[in-house]
Amino acid sequence: MAVNKKNESKLGVGRYPGFIRIIGGKWRNRKLPVVIHDGLRPTPNRIRETIFNWLRPWLPGARCLDVTAGTGSLCLEALSQGANSAVMVEQAPEAVKMLRSNVMRLDAQDAEVIQTNVVDYLLGPARPFDIVFLDPPFKSDLIAKCALLLNERGWLKPGSLIYIEAPGHLDQLPIPDDWELIRSKVAGQVGYHLARKI
Repeated sequence: MAVNKKNESKLGVGRYPGFIRIIGGKWRNRKLPVVIHDGLRPTPNRIRETIFNWLRPWLPGARCLDVTAGTGSLCLEALSQGANSAVMVEQAPEAVKMLRSNVMRLDAQDAEVIQTNVVDYLLGPARPFDIVFLDPPFKSDLIAKCALLLNERGWLKPGSLIYIEAPGHLDQLPIPDDWELIRSKVAGQVGYHLARKI
């Protein structure tokens, strides 16, 4: 995608992250531009590869939700690797614009982008999802808030999987007692975890 100098900094051209790359499935190796925005932290390729190795048995036909979508890399990867549908919630207007543009680039007809505050979204009418991605800005308190709302308002069912990305130094994840932590790793400053609702 050609960009002029005026738009270069917003798109991240020549800077990290610049682009995300789909690592597997039908859109494998497709590169998508990424907006530079405070708190936006695309999951690195090597971590994403591990996550989707964990999730592979549950991806075919799954309904996915990313409550703090950012670049959309997790839901777009899930769709590429066999998920049935994905809802991506994001508040920042520039990130939403880029998300919608990338959905159109991929012709991802089963992807829905919703621009709203995540707490407001989770307080709305609920429908259970098979896989939920919870990857908020590290400086926020959204892991605890979102986990509580996901659990109490009907967004999960027994067996639903929740991927959580958090600061690597966090000793204990603020998650409900009926979420079983089944995978957990730390890479540098990033902790990444997979939980299952019992």
